[in-house]
Formats: sequence, structure tokens, C-alpha cells
Amino acid sequence: MNPFHTPNPHDTEGWRQRCFHIIFGYDTKSGRIFDVVLVLAILSSVVIVIADSVNALHARHGNIFSIAEWTFTLLFTAEYLIRLAIIRQPLHYARSFYGVVDLLSLLPTYLSLLFPGLHFLAVLRVLRILRIFEILHMRRYTRASSVLLDTLFNSWRKILVFLLAMLTIITIFGALLYIIEGPVHGFTSIPISMYWALVSVSTVGYGDISPATPFGKLAASFLIMIGYGIIAVPTGIYTAELVTSLRTRTDGRACESCAKADHTTDAIHCRHCGTLLLETKKNK
Repeated sequence: MNPFHTPNPHDTEGWRQRCFHIIFGYDTKSGRIFDVVLVLAILSSVVIVIADSVNALHARHGNIFSIAEWTFTLLFTAEYLIRLAIIRQPLHYARSFYGVVDLLSLLPTYLSLLFPGLHFLAVLRVLRILRIFEILHMRRYTRASSVLLDTLFNSWRKILVFLLAMLTIITIFGALLYIIEGPVHGFTSIPISMYWALVSVSTVGYGDISPATPFGKLAASFLIMIGYGIIAVPTGIYTAELVTSLRTRTDGRACESCAKADHTTDAIHCRHCGTLLLETKKNK
């Protein structure tokens, strides 16, 4: 059991124990009610922040939105402090993923007192909805997401090499277009020209800056063709790494003959003795 999912031992029968079963308990009625109310409160607070960003709604209901946002923030703050008070090692929870998300969801509203407008970052609160995986006992999906993250980690070196190559191409074409077009056609500096090269090689093409001379258009054509040729490279790298990861991933199937259990998910026969695996027999 994780240390931040263990009740505080100093009050095993008191309010900490009761609060622990309500806040961290997913299998009790009171715990499920709390989780549902929490999810609804999170969604409501995010909707309020989004609605407050609409000028017409802000002009009409700005005060109501502000009161509602501060009400939710104070409630979430109290919930965060209670979580820290009822567990055995509060610092472990504070440094955990959910603990960091809980804290980040509170800070924007408080910081908006010093930096107006920062409260819109309270939409980070939507990350707290990830608790739904625990509430609905959907941990197998979190395990599936861990496979995707592991694949990304395993392929980061190849992707980094690709990004460095792209940066090199963008820098060269940015400098080239700065020389060819110049400030007259909007290419006022090499960074601005690099921005144009990035937009072009990614085939986005905002159109806010575009070459006007024949040589500039020729260079842009080459850059766009390069973009079409390499845009699928990171996807291919990631997909290849994911296929490799899935092929080498083991499951819990045990061989009836030799009792070995380290079989890959796509294995049909035992890798040690060649016996047809149990689940394969059932499927046939």
C-alpha cells in the first residue's frame, strides 16, 4: 500500500480515519458519493472559468463568476489540506502526481491577486478528473497509458535526433529567405524567417508571411516538399517502438507443462517447452 494512501496512525478511530475512508475510499458508499460530488465540482469550476473568458458573459455575470470561482477554490483548498492531514506521510502525497495536480489547480486563483488574468489557468483543474480511473476501477487503462509513455521514453533519442535535424533545416531556410526576401516582404529578421520556415515545413501555412520573389517561392517549394517527406518520421519512430514494446510485453499466462510464466502477449506456444498455452487452447 502506498504511504500516502494509508491513514494517519495517530487517530485510528477518530475523524482522520472517517475522513480517510470518505476521501480515499473508493469502495464505500460515502466514498463514492464524495468522488461523484468532487468530479461534478471540478467540472463546474472549469465551466465557470471558460464562461468567464467570454466577454459578453463576463460583462453580464463577472461578479457571479468571481464569487463562484473563489468559492470552489476555497473548497478545494480545504479538501487539499484535509488530504494532507489524514494520511501517514503527507509529503509523499504532496510530491505525488495527484498531489502536484491538486496544488497546481489552486495556485492560479491565488496568484491572480498579484497577476490579473492568471486565474484562467485554473482550467488545469480538469486534470483532477484523472481520478475517475481509480473511482471506476479502470486501472487497466492506466496501465495501457503507461505502455504509451514507456514507448515515448524509449524512443526519445530518435525523436530528438529528428527534431535537431528539423531545427537545422529551419535555420538554414530561415536565413536563406531572410537574404532573398528581406524586410521589404516581411522577413525582418532571421528568427521571423525561421518562424515562416517552421510554419511551411509543418505544412500549416498561416499565410501571414509569404515569399514574393521567384527565388523565394522556389525555396519555399523545396521546403514544403521536404515537409511532406518527413512529416511522418516521428510517427513512424513511435509506432515502430510501440510495436516492439507490445511484442516484448509479458502477461500472466503460465505453461501447463513447465509452469513458466514469462510469455509475451502475442505468444501462442511456450517459449521454453513449446506447449500450447492455456488461454490459446480455450480460444480454439
